[in-house]
Order: sequence, then C-alpha cells, then structure tokens
Amino acid sequence: MKNENASSNLINTSTPLLFIPIRKIKWSSFALLVILTFFGCTKNFEELNTNPNQPLSVQPSLLLRQVIYDYGEQMSYEGFTAGNLLGQYMTALDFNLFDRHDLKSPQLGGNPWPIFYQNLRDNEQILQLALTNETFAVYEGPSRILKAYMAGALTDLFGDVPYSEGFRGKDATVTAVYDAQEEIYLAEEGIFDNLEKGIAAIEGYTGAIALEGDILFDGDLNKWLHFAKSLQIKFLMRVSSQQDVSSKLQALFSENSFISTNSDNAKFDFTAGEPNNFRLARLRIGDFNNFVLSETLFEQLTNLNDPRIATLFRPFANSATSAFNGLLNGIDASQTSIALADYSLAGTVFRENTAVLDANFMTAWETHFLLAEAAERGLISANAQELYELAITQAFEYWNTSLPVNYLLDEAAYGANGANPLEQIITQKWIGNIINGYEGWIEYRRTGYPNLKTISASLNNDLIPVRMPYPAEEQALNASNYAEAASRTDNNSINVPVWWDTTAGN
Repeated sequence: MKNENASSNLINTSTPLLFIPIRKIKWSSFALLVILTFFGCTKNFEELNTNPNQPLSVQPSLLLRQVIYDYGEQMSYEGFTAGNLLGQYMTALDFNLFDRHDLKSPQLGGNPWPIFYQNLRDNEQILQLALTNETFAVYEGPSRILKAYMAGALTDLFGDVPYSEGFRGKDATVTAVYDAQEEIYLAEEGIFDNLEKGIAAIEGYTGAIALEGDILFDGDLNKWLHFAKSLQIKFLMRVSSQQDVSSKLQALFSENSFISTNSDNAKFDFTAGEPNNFRLARLRIGDFNNFVLSETLFEQLTNLNDPRIATLFRPFANSATSAFNGLLNGIDASQTSIALADYSLAGTVFRENTAVLDANFMTAWETHFLLAEAAERGLISANAQELYELAITQAFEYWNTSLPVNYLLDEAAYGANGANPLEQIITQKWIGNIINGYEGWIEYRRTGYPNLKTISASLNNDLIPVRMPYPAEEQALNASNYAEAASRTDNNSINVPVWWDTTAGN
C-alpha cells in the first residue's frame, strides 16, 4: 500500500515555481536558476516525462496474439449465444427477445459491433507498424489478411459500415463515415485488395525475422497464404450474385493453394480449463441451460440420420431411450410453459470438454463446400460431387465424429432421390458451421438454404432478419453519419438486404 503522506516529501508541481521560498539564495542567482530550469525543462519536457520502462508502442507480436485470441474467443461465444439463434441451430428458453428477432435487444450475446471495431483498430496498429518499420515487415501480410477477414464478417452482418475512417487505432475517428458495402469489398484497400496485397507481402518477404504471436499457424507464412486464398474463394462466392467471379475462382481452384486439409485449418484450440477454455464453460449453469437444440437443426440431423447430433447435443433428460428433441425458435416464455428436461441441451464439447473445441476462422471443409457450390453452379470446371463428399468427410473429422459407411451413399447421397445438390451442399456446410460466428445465418441469407422456419412468437412480423441493426451508441456518438446510413436501410431496418443479397423477399 502506498504511504498517504509520501506526497508531502515531493514538490507540488501545481505551485508556481516563483513562489518557492528563496531563503538564503541571492535573488540574481535564484532568477538565473529559475530561467535555466524553466527553459531546460520545457526543451526536454517530452523526454523527461517519458517512462523508460513503458514502450511508446506495443510490439506487433503482442498485438497479433491479442487480436487473434480476442476476436476468435469473443466471436465463438457470440456465435453460440446469438449466431446460433439467428441460424436456427439452437433455441433460447428464457425471455430472449433476440431469439424472437428483436435484434436491438441483445441478451448474453448479440452485440458484435464493439468486438469488430476493437480488434480491427488493434490490427490496424500492426499493419501501420509493418508499413512504417522495416523491422516489422513480416507482419504486413497477416495483418492485411486479418483485416480482410474481420471486415468481411462485419459488413456481411451490417451492410454499410464505417471502414475507410473506422480503424485508425489510437487516432480513431469517432464520427467516421459509413462506406458502401460494395466499396468495402471492391475498392482499393478493400477486402479483395487487402487479400491480394497480403499475399504479395508474404510472397515478397525476404527478411530473417520470424512472425511471432501467431496462434493460428505458429508463424508458418505458407499457411497464411492458404488462409488468404481460401478467403478469396469465400468472398468471391459471397459476391457472386453481383460480380462475374468465375475466372478468378477457376484460377484459385487450379492453383490448389488454399486450405485443403484439416491440419491447415485457420483456428486455435480452446483449453480444458480457465482462462482459455470456451466461455460457455464459465457461465453459470442457468445461462448455459438456456440454450437447447432447435427444431430446425433437429429435423435436418434426424432426416440425415446424422451421428453428429450426439457430438453437438445431449439426449433430453426425460427420454427413456437417449433420444434427442428440438424446440421451435422464438418462444414467448411469458405465454409458453417449457420443461427443460424435454429438450436436448448443448453437448459436453461446449462446456465440460472444451479442449476439443476450436475458435474457427476458416477450414478445409468450408473451402471445399464453397468449391462444390461453385462447380454445381458452373462457376468452375470441377467435379461437384467429389468436392461435396470430400467436404463432408472433413467436416465429420473436424467434429470428431465417425462418418457412417453408408452416409454418402444413402442419407446424404449427392442428388439422390430428387435431392437438390445445391441445397445439399449449403445445408451440410450450415451444419458444420455451428458456433462459427454468424456464418450459418449469413449463408442462409445469400443462398436461401437451408429452409429456416417461421419462429414461434416473432417480433418482426414473421420475417427472418437479413441484417443486424446498427447499435444505439452509433446513433448517439456518430449521429449525422448514422442518420445517412439508416436512411439507406429504411431507418436501420433488419429487413433491408445488404448489397450482395439477392434472395431476400424471394
């Protein structure tokens, strides 16, 4: 504990210097001392008032570790508590207005805006350090790739967002303009440009300094290249309704430098115990038990006779045969009596056994599902069925579930019994993407698959939302720019589609 009287032994710097008692010092000598001291202190003020034990800027290795972990951990939690509700993987039981599609009422999740901006601003510091200091040049590629990745997720949720003025680190502009989503994707320094520049920076790096703080790939720059090229495939497919992407996709497929095996996945592992286990393991049991298997996912997994249901969920307590059961999303808890024991809770992987759970950025199976879709739609020349079957095999491996011998021949057989191959591809990708941020909901908005249900007690006129609303603090802190962006979305409506979404209302 500090000595409260210690300050009495120090000069009070708020007292004017000329009022210090002269005592036995002659005036002329004192005046000279004062003048020299004043100008000397002024000249070197910044130097003298700099703590030599505290660096002026943080090391990029520390920032990189922080950005990857903070974004991955927080968005995994967001994915479970909010993304899984919008994507109809899970249902909330207890007065959850977000599950009823009042998206301005987040509960235990549903407010990703500050997660994006904090991490994009921290990442921007890494990028600027890399661009201005040759010592840190190795960080340019990864920081550009992460910027593209996080900015893509941000704009895909909200549409137009602060971008060009939004990530200035310690110099952040509070009243940043909202850039159009099309520009965020296509303009210079946008998503595609940053991926290209990130790839070029890595391929052109000849320095001897290793990439540190990298908890995705342990400093392996080749794996960062694979990550970037998988992201190019992902974002090209995302804008494929608005842009001709076939030649670029074909070149990426032919090059075969994307994430192709689960050993190359962009992810980091949660641990079995604190502080790096999945956050659901640290929530009180009542909050964890608020989330049960949704009727939508239950029907999909049951119709496929898919054994992943036992990995992702638990048999409901009242079952005499270890069966599973799902509940329709969006119940009104004030009007509906629900017995928790009648529905399946999330599996042990999300609470008791989180060491086998990942914070998932991009995977081989997601990449192969995207390529299967591209092949099925004629955007690339490839065998869609082979890519689909490879993606399913990798998705089962990822979720530590044995693939049944006949799964690809019977229940999930490509195009069998009149099945729509495109719907099969997207549905299988949707299953695998549980807790991966808001990815399942975003891909539903892009493709219309799988067939999500009209929820039980909608607060959005039985419409499934197609964007997240801007948060209330934007209206308070960035009023004029917010007002302009809100005017383009029917007063910040969650029913106005983003630029690439051509399926809304169909």
